[in-house]
Amino acid sequence: MAATGENGDLKLTPLHDLHEELGARMVPFAGYTMPVQFNDGIMAEHLHTRSSAGLFDVSHMGQAFLIGPDHETTARALEALTPSNFIELGLGRQRYTVLLNDEGGIIDDIMVTRSVSEDDDGRLMLVVNAARKEIDYAHFRDRLPDNVRLEVVEERALIAVQGPQAVEVVAAHAPKVTDLAFMSASSMEFDGIDCHVGRAGYTGEDGVEMSVPAGVAEPIARALLADDRVAPIGLGARDSLRLEAGLCLYGHDIDETTSPVEGAITFCMQKRRRMEGGFPGADRIRSELDEKPGRLRVGLLLEGRAPAREGAEIALPGGPVVGMVTSGGFAPTVGAPIAMGYVPTEHADSGTQLELIVRNRRLPARVVEMPFVPNRYYRKPKT
Repeated sequence: MAATGENGDLKLTPLHDLHEELGARMVPFAGYTMPVQFNDGIMAEHLHTRSSAGLFDVSHMGQAFLIGPDHETTARALEALTPSNFIELGLGRQRYTVLLNDEGGIIDDIMVTRSVSEDDDGRLMLVVNAARKEIDYAHFRDRLPDNVRLEVVEERALIAVQGPQAVEVVAAHAPKVTDLAFMSASSMEFDGIDCHVGRAGYTGEDGVEMSVPAGVAEPIARALLADDRVAPIGLGARDSLRLEAGLCLYGHDIDETTSPVEGAITFCMQKRRRMEGGFPGADRIRSELDEKPGRLRVGLLLEGRAPAREGAEIALPGGPVVGMVTSGGFAPTVGAPIAMGYVPTEHADSGTQLELIVRNRRLPARVVEMPFVPNRYYRKPKT
């Protein structure tokens, strides 16, 4: 949304006025003024999402389309920039991927959706991180072939509803949402309003993300919040939820120096792409797949109650520093402090004992499998 704040620098999302009405504490984030928490606080918002349904304003994210003459042409153009298989992406399916630089580093992590309708063949929807929008768009425009173009979508909002009761809540207004499986998407009506809904999210819970026209975002949000099961959730709980889910935050856990192998997100690289290559940085990435990289992102569970934040050093017990924390904090669902960070591969095995240095104190920690809290994504039963 193009509107700016009083200082003329920060953009406002279509739900800005509603956030203020609900008592949100607003902070600058990725060029926008965003709610970091509401009246009940981050802990309560986190636990509410895990037990019921939370509503998140993610309208700061960038929405765009790649448009070509047919699906294969558009998919091949995207495959030239990412390590994922888009040629075989089915109708109405979503895929997480990473935009790579020539060294195999991650320019951004993005979500890609193919329309469920064959009438939209040749169009792939992109959702990119807010702080990387202009960088991503410039990269696409510079690298796309002449027969594929980038179309940035303006004046739309993005609303996420996450939690074990999220889909049931949305289904009261958009019954078709129950037809979706995890990582699938479709167009549907929400109380008669056209919207695009994908069954995915950033919390580890079941839920949906809804792309809607900016002008109807507030009525949709109010309709959802009228349900007692739904609470507004700010950036603070969004961060603690994604940390428990073991999910990366761009600019912290992954960046342009990080490969998908180092970042432990090789699930975005399907078998055909691993075998064929043909993406930026393929030599480095395929070598790391074969021989293991020098470092890996790992999950860390701390003893005691003191958290370790981003930038804390990771050391061998009583020994030298070997890595650094990239995300960390207290995990309400786990009931303990957790962190993610990079360590040499030889120290990345689950159960490895390490120490995190916080205010010159060495806090015992050990490497653990991620996610820290089991994911509860919805998978349709096989028939």
